[in-house]
Amino acid sequence: MDHTDKKNRQFEATFVVIGGGIAGISCVETLKLYTTESVLLISESPTVKVVTDVKFYTKIAAGFNVEDQNLHCFKNTEYIIDKIIAINSTEQTIETLNGREIKYKKLCLCTGAVPKLLADKDYVIGLRDTHSVEYFQKVLGRAKRVLIVGNGGIATDLVHKLNDIEIIWIIRDEHISSHFLDAGAAEFFGNYLNILQTSDKIMKRFRYRGETSSGAALGPDWHCGAMFGNSDRKNVVIEYKTEIKNISKNSLDNDLVKVELENGKIYECDFIVSATGVIPNNTFEIKDGQYFDIANDGGIKVDWKMETNLSNIYAAGDVCTVNWTSKHWFQMRLWTQARQMGMYAAKCMHSMYANEKLLQDFCFELFTHVTSFFGFKVILLGLFNAQGLDKKHCELLVRVTEGQEYVKLVISNGRVVGAMLIGDSDLEEMCENLILNQIDVTNLMDDLLDPNIDIEDYFD
Repeated sequence: MDHTDKKNRQFEATFVVIGGGIAGISCVETLKLYTTESVLLISESPTVKVVTDVKFYTKIAAGFNVEDQNLHCFKNTEYIIDKIIAINSTEQTIETLNGREIKYKKLCLCTGAVPKLLADKDYVIGLRDTHSVEYFQKVLGRAKRVLIVGNGGIATDLVHKLNDIEIIWIIRDEHISSHFLDAGAAEFFGNYLNILQTSDKIMKRFRYRGETSSGAALGPDWHCGAMFGNSDRKNVVIEYKTEIKNISKNSLDNDLVKVELENGKIYECDFIVSATGVIPNNTFEIKDGQYFDIANDGGIKVDWKMETNLSNIYAAGDVCTVNWTSKHWFQMRLWTQARQMGMYAAKCMHSMYANEKLLQDFCFELFTHVTSFFGFKVILLGLFNAQGLDKKHCELLVRVTEGQEYVKLVISNGRVVGAMLIGDSDLEEMCENLILNQIDVTNLMDDLLDPNIDIEDYFD
């Protein structure tokens, strides 16, 4: 039910969720499965992100699509389209921009994050939400050269999907996609940088326009097929281990942007794409003199129950930073984790409200992420790049079939602790079991990645 036309009124709900992104909608949908108590969603935009077509590759690792849907189409869902400006954690009330006051018993903040832009200029585009992508596609058709800054998933997707344009890719690292890939995997993808993409992908969902939302991230299929510039060919130039020193407009041709790099090189381009990460969106005021415990990365700290330091206030997704440790799981601000956290926060809120016993969700036993790079399926499990481990005491088992697969196992003290699976290796279930069960594979090293041996036969 829409409450947008009822202003300057008080509302009350047992569970209130703020944010229409993946974490917020996953939290609301899960709460409705757990309880018949009132659940209220507050979103800045009528357009929200809904997870669809979930496919499990292992017990934990899942891939999915994300669709833009309009809140008016949601059945049996109480919602308000408004912006939060203040929270009173003592009285357990929320104030909105349009003068509403909302009382809650349990509150979950799923306000996402905002992009870290290189500069606040119209020729610097931060790809974060549907609206920024629509603007990007509008200006792309006139462009011959674009400069992309960043080395994460969106930057990598963009380099892959752009056609008929020259791309200058600026990264601080020694190889591409360092947030996900090691140097070997980056080399595996090297031959695919300049391959043109087809435009035969059809958009099979509705698009809605609404107010700009500051926190809802793009989904994993944000690019919706190939995108085309205004050049007669595609060419990718990568500038490694450097950053932007200065950005200015060309004095002779004001339509072009002049970019000076730290390595001394100068490029001119039509516009810049800033894909350099995000900042948690936690700008609301706490009215009763309390403060959220904020982590070094700007996220609101949450304990293993997804609860903040303020009683009855939870947080999930990009806005939060976990304040606990797990052996084979760590936080990255990913679509998959936004979904997991939103669902788990709902479980925590309901359990605490109903005084039921709560156990941490199994998904936090193992880091998992399913995505695709350059048309290849990518499954990351556990400490896939030996995160947090002493590299001197790690062993790597690697199998590479050019143009088909790149498989890497990370082994510490004789046990598999992480895996990077690129292509159709069909090893994800085996790797997940080995990591979770911590089986000693010291005597199996020579056979683990032998394609002629079914390693699961060892454990029958």
